[in-house]
Amino acid sequence: MRLRSLPAALAQGSNEDYNLYTFDMHALDTPVMVHIDHVSAVLDMAYSPTGKDFDKSIRIFPVDKSRSREVDHTKRMQHVICVKWTSDSKYIMCGSDEMNIPLWKANASQKLGVLTSQEKAAKDYNQKLKEKFQHHPHIKRITHHCHLPKRINSQIQEQRIMKEARRRKEGNRLKPSKPGSVPIVSEKKKHIVAVVK
Repeated sequence: MRLRSLPAALAQGSNEDYNLYTFDMHALDTPVMVHIDHVSAVLDMAYSPTGKDFDKSIRIFPVDKSRSREVDHTKRMQHVICVKWTSDSKYIMCGSDEMNIPLWKANASQKLGVLTSQEKAAKDYNQKLKEKFQHHPHIKRITHHCHLPKRINSQIQEQRIMKEARRRKEGNRLKPSKPGSVPIVSEKKKHIVAVVK
């Protein structure tokens, strides 16, 4: 469980269903955001000092998105126990069973060091192109593509099959029933059992 006071009073909790839930402290009956990309129970989480970003890998989530923007992993990383952002928000450290403390760049593609004016102009131009064509299918595919270890890919595939089976079962349950008799529950509300006041 992590608390963030600025810009809003938010609490984030992890669960054994492989999801992270972000709640507004004033309305705990529905999560504000559900982060869903993990493939095993989440043991630790850390907020970026800027407050904008947030298995056997480290996933970086933008605060307002349910899908991760980056995945960091090594071949030997088996069990990530803790994560910590550096105070300048440029690096992430993690502790795992491999007995090392790797230092990851928060933005893996970001160049370190001083940029020349030509490099800065090229970077800005490329960023504007990405923003302009972000909804084009090929650009979206390239943006969301990331190389993952085989074990994580197989776990993702297994989860995808289970979710599809649940969705198909729900559809089959709704087909013969009268419209409106079976309530459709959103993904955010499915995991909330009760709110104690």
